[in-house]
Parts: sequence; structure tokens; C-alpha cells
Amino acid sequence: MTGTAAPAPTGLLVLAGTPIGQDGDAPPRLAAELASADVIATEDTRRLKRLLTVLDVAPTGRVVSYFEANETARTPDLLRELLAGARVVVVTDAGMPSVSDPGYRLVAAAVEAGVRVTAVPGPSAVLTALAVSGLPVDRFCFEGFLPRKGGGRSSRLADLATEPRTMVFFEAPHRLAASLTDMATAFGAERRAAVCRELTKTYEEIKRGGLAELAAWATQGEVRGEITVVVAGADPAAGKDLTPAELAELVFAREEAGGLRRKEAIAEVAAEVGLPKREVFDAVVAAKEKEEEAEEG
Repeated sequence: MTGTAAPAPTGLLVLAGTPIGQDGDAPPRLAAELASADVIATEDTRRLKRLLTVLDVAPTGRVVSYFEANETARTPDLLRELLAGARVVVVTDAGMPSVSDPGYRLVAAAVEAGVRVTAVPGPSAVLTALAVSGLPVDRFCFEGFLPRKGGGRSSRLADLATEPRTMVFFEAPHRLAASLTDMATAFGAERRAAVCRELTKTYEEIKRGGLAELAAWATQGEVRGEITVVVAGADPAAGKDLTPAELAELVFAREEAGGLRRKEAIAEVAAEVGLPKREVFDAVVAAKEKEEEAEEG
């Protein structure tokens, strides 16, 4: 006996981008989707209420909160709505759902269940920051938020030291100075970057310069608002012309002039020349072995 295939789910999941600063940036289709949704899953109910007022929309569907703390627990409920044929619209407080915001879990569950997923494109802090940074935008990667603790942050940045693409990060105001300082250590003090604060808002500010310069700026006063950091990628050719002996000399010079421990000096040199720390470490080991052989001879 031949089985009958189950009918495809008729629900629709809509990821709707919302303005990152100016309510007037809301795409026209956003109002229509919010007005016709059976369920609106929102990261911030107060922000949604304000947006609905600006857009002059009176939703007919149910509004539920959907944020980091309840995302895991609420996703199955929203999936059941979708499987029952509901049109579910997901919005965050600003920007695109699932990009460092709630939404990914529901998208993954919907795709797995065969539910159609679409989007209302809207403003993006990632792309806006890239566009105004003055840094190369032909190739880039989005790294989201760095680990909060110093050790984890330094480790992540060390892994990115030789990344050739322009990098985009989100950061909290109270961690900005520490993150920029760690970036300067991992990537080199002169690596170009841009700190984009309150993009598209009244007090928008964009600071461009070397990472050490930006770290010094961030420590001078309290930096507030939503922050996106754009950092230039490593120059793939920066360290290719240096011999192992020259790499070792750079490390020894850092130790003597800056009073750095060898591990710190190796990390700084690796970031400066755009080479893996292991390659610089091996050069130092080889130089020390050669020096010891010369003394014994």
C-alpha cells in the first residue's frame, strides 16, 4: 500500500528588519506585515509599541515577547503556530532578527519542519558601519560580540590576527576600551579601524584611526549607545619578506625596549607582521638554538 505524503505546512515565518535609529528608515512593507500578522514575536514590546504608533499600525494578531531569556522555551510554541498555518512575524528592537538577536533558533526549527521562511529587508548596523568606515568592503566577516572576559576575548582575537578580510564586531559601551586595547595587542597598534556609535541617530559619531589611538580615545570618557567596530584585515604580504632571523630580532628588540615577556613580544610581532604566532615562535626558537650552538663552538 502506497502512503500519502503529508501536506506541506501552510504557515509563514517572516523576519522583519526594523530601523536601527531613525523610524523613518522603516521599509514600507514592514507596516503591512505587522498589520496582517497572526503572531508578532518581538524582542522588546515597548519598542514595538512605539514603532506601531509611528507607522500608524493597529495589529490584529497576538503580540508575544521573544528575547534572549525566553527564546529557547518559546520557539516550540511559535513553531506550533506556524505548523497550524499562522503567519508569524519576528522583529527585534533594532536591525535584522537572528543577527546577534533572537530568531536563529526559530528559523532553524521552521526550516527543519518544512515551513516557508522569508524576510522584510531593512537597516543593518553591520552594513551601515562597513559603508561609512572607510575600510575595504569587498570582503568582510561578521564576528558579532566578543567574549566578555579578557582571557576568552584575547584568545578569540589571537585566532583572527591573520584574518585578511575586514572584520565587524558589536560591542557594549562599558567593554569598548578593553576590547580595543586587546585588539591593538592582537592585531597591532596601527591596524586601521573605525568605531561607529549610534548609527543614523541624532548623536551619531564615527571615530577612525589606529587601534591604539582608538583605545586611548575610548578610555578618556564614558562612551554610550549602540556600538559597531570595524577593523581592517591583515595584510597577507606583510610578513612574507621577513626571514626567520629577522622575525626573531624583532621579538628580541621588543623584549629589550618594552620590557615584555617573550610570549607577549611574540604576540605583538605576529600581529604587526600578519603571521601566525606559531611561525614567529619557531623563528625565535631557531635563533636561540643557533646562538647556543655558536657559544658552544
